[in-house]
Formats: sequence, structure tokens, C-alpha cells
Amino acid sequence: MPAFKKLNTKIYQKSGPLITPDYIYWKKSGVPVLVKEFGPIDYIDFSPIEPHYFAVTCSVRVQVYNPVTKLVVKNISRFRENAYGAVFRSDGKLLLAGGEETNVKLFDVSSKSLLRLFKGHTAPVHRTHFLHNAAQISTFSDDKTVKIWDIPTEKNLLTFTGHNDYIRAGTTCPAVPDVVLSGSYDHKVKMFDIRTENEVLTVDHGSPVESLLFLPAGGIFLSAGGTEIKIWDSLAGGRLIGSISQHHKTITCLRLASDNKRLLSGSLDRHVKIYDISTFKTVHTLDFPNAILSLGVSKNDDTLVAGLVDGLVSISRREEDKEEKKLDKKLSSYQFISSTHQVSVDTVVPVLTHEKETKHDRHLRKFEYSKALDSVLLPYVANKNPQVTVSLIQELIRRKALGKALKAKDKKSLLQILRFLIRNITDCRFTRILIDAANIFLDTYEDSVSSLPPEVGKLFIELTNVLKRESELSNNLAVLQGMMSMLLASQVTNAAETNLSDRKGHNLVPSNDAQKNFVLTVT
Repeated sequence: MPAFKKLNTKIYQKSGPLITPDYIYWKKSGVPVLVKEFGPIDYIDFSPIEPHYFAVTCSVRVQVYNPVTKLVVKNISRFRENAYGAVFRSDGKLLLAGGEETNVKLFDVSSKSLLRLFKGHTAPVHRTHFLHNAAQISTFSDDKTVKIWDIPTEKNLLTFTGHNDYIRAGTTCPAVPDVVLSGSYDHKVKMFDIRTENEVLTVDHGSPVESLLFLPAGGIFLSAGGTEIKIWDSLAGGRLIGSISQHHKTITCLRLASDNKRLLSGSLDRHVKIYDISTFKTVHTLDFPNAILSLGVSKNDDTLVAGLVDGLVSISRREEDKEEKKLDKKLSSYQFISSTHQVSVDTVVPVLTHEKETKHDRHLRKFEYSKALDSVLLPYVANKNPQVTVSLIQELIRRKALGKALKAKDKKSLLQILRFLIRNITDCRFTRILIDAANIFLDTYEDSVSSLPPEVGKLFIELTNVLKRESELSNNLAVLQGMMSMLLASQVTNAAETNLSDRKGHNLVPSNDAQKNFVLTVT
């Protein structure tokens, strides 16, 4: 005898965010801890060495935080005016920061002592960077210059000019230490080569440049400003590869994460967008309570820090999965046993599991359709898993047994059915099936409506009102869609006419006389 086939519970796409591997991965960061500072958070940078402390530049100080305890471990406050853009050196021992005082300061992280003071800029310095594999630094200032300094002697080695406005973005190439990139409020991004002491490349971003980022290979760099991120190929002379426009307010910061496989962008629209570097498509979005000025991501994405305009520092720490921990322990213990003991197995006995039969499946197997319907209308099923209830209703409709299951129901069952219909009939996942179920329900009780309890009659009226509102909403949306189609069509027509007139103005379209002459000549 063949086994009874269980009810095929249809899996419906839930409303809300699409569950993807990236969604699950970034959700593991947990609920962020908010720490209050004394002004807008200008810059966040993580130390490249463990335990990966991060520096928060804010107001007249640089705070160094422990990512695990989320507490301040160092407070560097050797500034009379605002500090800007504090960054760690590759060994995590030195910290470099600019400021409103026009000077650039170099600190020893462990002792907090001031080691070097670089004087020469005539306006605030917003961004500073260590040059890779060299005892030199680059600084980017509002005096419209980029300067290269020698750390041991504090001397200014080079000064690059060419920008016409404040320079608020800058970075160095990870692959070629002698290449420096600067971005200005004059919309230009300029590349300088320290070896030749010349400007080698200029591109126009089209908006004030807020952030710059080299991809690890060094051939491609990104510029952020306005609502766009633009991708440039420096090896092809600054050719524009593409642009990303996923924010609706100014993009303020860019960061790489997930071993350089993901790009993060923060914006004044309070969102952090995460992109796949291989396709530059958005794979996830993080929301924050206020506009984002700065971002920081630690190695292996263990800690994500966002600096907000209202002085809040949002710290999210990745939580290790308990199941993964248990599995690691089991694997390690198994490896220990297998390495110390010789284990021989003759026969592997499979574990037999008996799947528990649900109530509605048991009633369906016995053709008890009324009881099967009652079992899926119970609150713990209908409220938590409405797809199970809808799947059973669909199966009863297919068997032409729903009318039979609805007959002779008591007051409590009728109220459960009507409440379920009212709550779920407007859900686009269930609408078609539940409309059919509602029609069968009306056909079953149309002759006995007057004898039904008053509570049931009220729910009938409520269901009617719900359907009326849904119908009106659909009509309004259809009218709105028609209006938008007309507007778009007129816009396309106007654009085509403008383009045609422009072409005529440049003699790209021959006049009627010219066309007649051409025809006569051919004849």
C-alpha cells in the first residue's frame, strides 16, 4: 500500500528584505552599541594589527577604542582646534592626524606622545596618509595643495598644486607607493607621481569629491561625491568605467571589506550600501539613525563602526555562531582521537528517523475535511504560519471539498474563518486563493445569512469593506499608472523633438530643398 502523500505546503515569498547570503552575513553583526562623542565624527580608522583598535577623530581629540569592550583605551588630546583624519601606520605604532590648526601631528600610540610636527600648510588639513613602504607622509589641505613630507626630518619634500578649491579627499596607491590621489571641491580628481614630481592624470567627477579609494591592484580607483560613485581606470588614462548611484543624498565615505570583495559607501541619507566588487551591484543595505560622515571596518569584518553627524559612534561587533563553535569543538576532538587511536569501523548503522505526522495531514488521510480545516485555523497555525492554512484551503478547493468542510460550522469556527479572510485576503501572496475561498463560503451560507449570529454578520460587513477599499486602491493605482505613462511618453516626445531640432541646427538633417535636389539628381 503506498504511503499517504503529505500536504504540499507552498512556500510564498515573504514581504520585506530578500534573504540572501549577504543579508545573513551582515545581520550577524548584531545590534549596534551607540557611544556619544562631543561633535560630528570626522574620520574612523582601524589599526591593522591585533587587537585592531580603532581611532575616532572628533572635535579636539582622537579617541582610540577597544572593539571588544567598546571603551576608550587612549585619549589623544594634543589639539587646540578641531582634529581631522587620524590614521594608523601599517604597524599600528604611529598615528597621524591633521587639524584646523594647519599643522600635521605624528603621535606614538602607546605613550600618546607627540613625535613630529609638520608645519607648512596655510589652511586646515582634512586628510593625511602614510606612504606605503616609505618614511614619508602625504597631506591634503584646504589651501588647495598636496604636500609630501619626510618623517625623520619633518621637511616638506614636494608640494603639488593645480586644484582650485578645498581638497577634502586623498589616498595613496597600495600597489605603487609613489602615486598619490587627491579629490577637491572643484570636482577634479588628480593623480601625482612623486618620482617625476608631476601631475599625471586629471578626471572630472562632476560633483565636489568627498572620498577616494584605490582597489588593491592599484589600476582602478573610485571617487565619491554628490550621489554618485565613479569607477576610473588609471591605466587607460583615467577612462570612466562606470558609475553607481544608489544614494539620494551626498556620499561621504568609502571602505573596502570582506577581504576586498565588498565595497561600503556611507551617505547623508543615513544608509550604508554594500556592493559586490566583481559586479558593483548592491547586495545589502544597513540603516542608521542619522547622517553618516565616516566608516570603518576591521579585518575579517569583525567590527563595523559608523560615525554620525550628531556625534554618535555606532559600533557593531560580529557574534560568533554557537553552532559553529560546537562544530569546531567536535572536529578538533575527533581529530585528536583519530590521531591518537586507530579507529576501525566494520558497519555503519544508519539512524532511522520517523517523521511526525501533522494533525491536518492525519485528517486529510482519513477524509475528515472539516476537522482538517479546524486544525489549521487554530491561532498558533493561522497567525504564525498562514501559508499552511492557505495551502490546505487550496487543497480542499482542488478536491472540491471546501464547501463540504464549511457546512454546519459553529459560531466559533465561522468567526475564525472570517477573521482569517479579513486579515490575509489583501496579502498579494494569498489573494487569488482566498477570493475563491470567500466565494465558496458565501455560496455555502447565502440561504442562511439571516439566521447567523450578529458577530458573524459584522465580520461579513467588515470583509465587504476590506474588499471595497482594496478595489478602490487598485483603481487609483491604475489611474496613477496611466498618468505616469502619459507623462513619460510626453517627456520622450519632447526629448526627441529637441534632439531633432538640434540636429537640424547643426545641418545633420537635410532640409526639404536639399532632399528634393538629391531626388532630382538621382533621377
